[in-house]
Amino acid sequence: MSPKSHLLIIDALNLIRRLHAVQAQQALSPEQALLATRANLVNTSRKLLAGAAPTHVIAVFDSELDGEVPGWRKGLYPDYKAGRSPMPPELKAGLASLQDAFWECGIDALLSQTDEADDLVATLACGIARHGHRATIISTDKGFCQLIGPGIQVRDYFNKRWLDAAFVQQHYGVAPDQLVDFWALTGVAGSSIKGVAGIGPKGATQLLQQYGSLDGMLAVAIEEAGKPLQKVLAQAENARLAQTLVRLRLDIPLGFNLQEIRYTPR
Repeated sequence: MSPKSHLLIIDALNLIRRLHAVQAQQALSPEQALLATRANLVNTSRKLLAGAAPTHVIAVFDSELDGEVPGWRKGLYPDYKAGRSPMPPELKAGLASLQDAFWECGIDALLSQTDEADDLVATLACGIARHGHRATIISTDKGFCQLIGPGIQVRDYFNKRWLDAAFVQQHYGVAPDQLVDFWALTGVAGSSIKGVAGIGPKGATQLLQQYGSLDGMLAVAIEEAGKPLQKVLAQAENARLAQTLVRLRLDIPLGFNLQEIRYTPR
């Protein structure tokens, strides 16, 4: 790759689901909603490419098509993402057409039956950043904010904002590298991940401002801990499990060379 390589990573199902939800609210048949979603996906993809001017681009999918989540988290914690709404049938049936829409714009697709898109995105972004290049992640998923740092930025296309360190500080009161421990304490309701009972966002922020990390908290003797920290110490196992579940993996085998996803404008 060149010294100025810029990888644009699209969280594909995150984008597609939101585009389709807008169409589904209109007085359209399922077939019409799918066609409109495809047209909007092409238009949105072209806007993203024009705005980011990437040297490389990829749309990352996972196999979460029936409400079933692939990957190691489900095996470790069976309730992971329990009860999440499945993909609408017409959207599932039209997924191949939507993948073609990406290819029509010159965007390759990465699909996995065994790994979550989040871990694939994290592996890609951190891999390129480690080599001194840049990655831009397109997603509304705030879980990617844990990756924010030199060379990695996150863009919420729908709200037209950067999910950057200032955003994290404003919304959570911590730094991006403390987010994993923040969610280890509070849990993540949307993924059915339990944290520490009795610790909410305000309490998690205060604890992290005082102790810096979950490791720092767990190093305190229980007789020296205040009531909030006593809750953490008493539920250390839950906190550690949540920490493991929310931390994105950076070591997923990708099976391709980044040169294969170089962007050629069409």
